[in-house]
Amino acid sequence: MDNKGLLFIPDISGFTRFVTEMEIGHSRQIIQELLEILIDSNQLELEVSEVEGDAILFYKFGESPNLGDIYQQVEKMFCSFHRHLQAYEHRRFCQCKACISAVNLSLKVITHYGEFTGYTVKNFYKLIGKDVIVAHQLLKNDIAQHEYWLITKSIAADTPDTDFANWMHWNSSSKQTESGDIPFYYTQLSPLKQDLAPEPLPPIEMKDKVKVISVSKEYNTDIKTLFYTSAHFEFRNRWQEGVQKIEQLDHLLPAVGMRLKYTTDDGEKIICSSSFLYDPSSKIIFSETDEHKKNASYFTLEKISDHKTRLTIDYFIEKNLLGNVVFKLSLKKKMEAKLERSLVNLEKFLKEITLPVEF
Repeated sequence: MDNKGLLFIPDISGFTRFVTEMEIGHSRQIIQELLEILIDSNQLELEVSEVEGDAILFYKFGESPNLGDIYQQVEKMFCSFHRHLQAYEHRRFCQCKACISAVNLSLKVITHYGEFTGYTVKNFYKLIGKDVIVAHQLLKNDIAQHEYWLITKSIAADTPDTDFANWMHWNSSSKQTESGDIPFYYTQLSPLKQDLAPEPLPPIEMKDKVKVISVSKEYNTDIKTLFYTSAHFEFRNRWQEGVQKIEQLDHLLPAVGMRLKYTTDDGEKIICSSSFLYDPSSKIIFSETDEHKKNASYFTLEKISDHKTRLTIDYFIEKNLLGNVVFKLSLKKKMEAKLERSLVNLEKFLKEITLPVEF
């Protein structure tokens, strides 16, 4: 049995169109996150042979796991994949086409049992054998939908039962190749998405805060360009006074809940993206809160016309009688002046910005 084993290939459908038509930088990051989630969801102790662009070639030598155990692995990967996409759709604030389209990506899984072996090239273990070719040939088939689990007759000689998933319905087909037909069964996995609970957004917790500063300025630009320039943290040190640099700590893509480390003239602090409302026809709002929830900044963009937008920055601190008095007497004037100068800096920086085609 040393040269026989299970081949297991989860494949992200829609990847080719995604990276050729959509904004490449974010699409690459989205696929990277999804591939890592598939690897982290490995509960069958499968080995990774290689990452093949939009797919992962897993394998496991020895007797094939029973169909129910393979299904549990398929279900875990499929649900983890779509739970991540739904969460990102719920939390994202980037409006490039890659990020908008991410939720439409789908996953199919090919499983086949057969003979193969491997060889090592430096630190890479490569699989070789006829059945490795068969498994890859099955990725291209005539199944109309793109969210399915496909198994060959090497795993189930007859139509599989559905004891482990009563909603499941199996279909049969075959793949024509130069070496003959490869019969297989497949079942759609889309029903699994119906039971995925939406991930709640983090609470904003504004009930215990009071607004202490509000500054505003109108700009001769459209609301999307102003949002792109003001919301993307990589630009913040170009216009917000006192900010030297910002580093993203734990998310690859901009979304509600991401943590940012601000290096300012006064030191370092951690800021969290707290909320987001996007309606480019009239108003866009996003907020940032310090990690201890002591203060928060709200950025409100209001469309005045197609080429004029107002940005208002509101600053909130905790409700505390003594603290509020101290802030007003010693800090408010200085911070207000900084924010007003920042808005002037932003007007200058806008002249250097060209909105990406994909945004």
